[in-house]
Amino acid sequence: MRAVLAVPLLLGPGVLALFSGGYFGVARHAAAIAAWALLAAAALAVPDPVPRSRPARAALAGMALLAGWTALSLTWAPLGEPAGEDVARALLYLAALAGGVLLLRDPGAARLAEPLLLAGIAGATLYGLSERLLPGLVELEALASAGRRLAHPLTYWNATGAFTALGLVLAAGLAGSAERGPAVRAAAAVAAAPLGLALYLTFSRGALGACAAGLALLLVLRPGRAQLRAAALVAGAGAVAAAATVVLPGVARTDGGAGEGAAMLGVLVLVMAAAAALEARVGREHAPVARVRSLALAGLAVALVATAVAVAGFGGDDGARSQGPSRLTSVESNRYAYWRVAAETFAEHPLRGIGAGGFRVPWLRERPFRESVRDAHSLYLETAAELGLVGLAALALLLGGVAAAARRAGPALAGPVAALAAFALHAGVDWDWEMPALTLVAVVLAALVLAATSPERAAAAGVRAP
Repeated sequence: MRAVLAVPLLLGPGVLALFSGGYFGVARHAAAIAAWALLAAAALAVPDPVPRSRPARAALAGMALLAGWTALSLTWAPLGEPAGEDVARALLYLAALAGGVLLLRDPGAARLAEPLLLAGIAGATLYGLSERLLPGLVELEALASAGRRLAHPLTYWNATGAFTALGLVLAAGLAGSAERGPAVRAAAAVAAAPLGLALYLTFSRGALGACAAGLALLLVLRPGRAQLRAAALVAGAGAVAAAATVVLPGVARTDGGAGEGAAMLGVLVLVMAAAAALEARVGREHAPVARVRSLALAGLAVALVATAVAVAGFGGDDGARSQGPSRLTSVESNRYAYWRVAAETFAEHPLRGIGAGGFRVPWLRERPFRESVRDAHSLYLETAAELGLVGLAALALLLGGVAAAARRAGPALAGPVAALAAFALHAGVDWDWEMPALTLVAVVLAALVLAATSPERAAAAGVRAP
């Protein structure tokens, strides 16, 4: 029963991605109603709905406090409508996290989590790519702000990049897992080609950095030969698909027409077939390989530093306007200006913040350059500016509970933990929290990791519950 109830939760992020990522009101409200209905059904289906593990209780308390404080800030927030949108998103995430913790305590439901999440991400990504692969047959709304960057399905290129990055990390984790059968491992490897192509076409430096960091952490957590080969296979399949744009440049420029689109589709099919065939030869050797963990740690550090330098930037408007592959070699960005205004706002309102959805007010007052900005492009700095120390404490309780559960997780959950880390990095440099389809992937993965600390899951794994 719980496995059946978990299916809409696990496929939900991929479905919501098709509706502008749930950014706008109708889709977001529908998702919230569905999440709360699912939570009610889960509470009735689970014999003991109250979590027993401390990490799960801490994370749920943190999410509930964050939602409650966001709602309370309506009394001092400068703008009512944006604050109300923040409240709606927080309530959606609270219901999804609580429902996930209840449902994914069931071992059967937990086993479905990674494959179904990956299937939803891959399906939505193919939909976003469809206009470039099948131009004229599939038409998606043109977004002038995106330029040549792939914005669909989430309608924001950086969010779409992060969405595909999480998919690639999950694909590498599944392809290298000892607990998965050959069909699941092959399917995960197959998903890498379209995900890698889409990630490249977003020209998102932050998403590429988050993907690299997630893959590096995956090897730190599971440094066996099979995982090393699987990560190389997934990264290689994605890279080959992206490299095909060198000979099919119209796909990247959005003016390739049906000929180049069909050729790229053929390339994807070939790469996907090769990935499936090669995955069968990856082998199942899971003994640690010498120096893999230390090299992966070094790669993780490089990815973190490179992402911070590339995204924080030193330039102004010009870096933000670049819409082609040149973005990947640029370190110009507007984010430092956003973060400076957010830090100054926090300094002026340290305890309770300026109020949910209020960042745009100090930005308009400061306005270092002409740009309409709604978000601070960092979950952590925006929480500080809008919700103050109280909001930061609630967010820290949420993240701390997930981190404590991740520490207890074994190699079987290396993929979800690595994907969560990739999200945490990207959420620090962009407005991921305001894009429900993207954040819900992380929320469901967090629920999966938290549920693993339950006595039910521990008993199924044959270990003593903490």
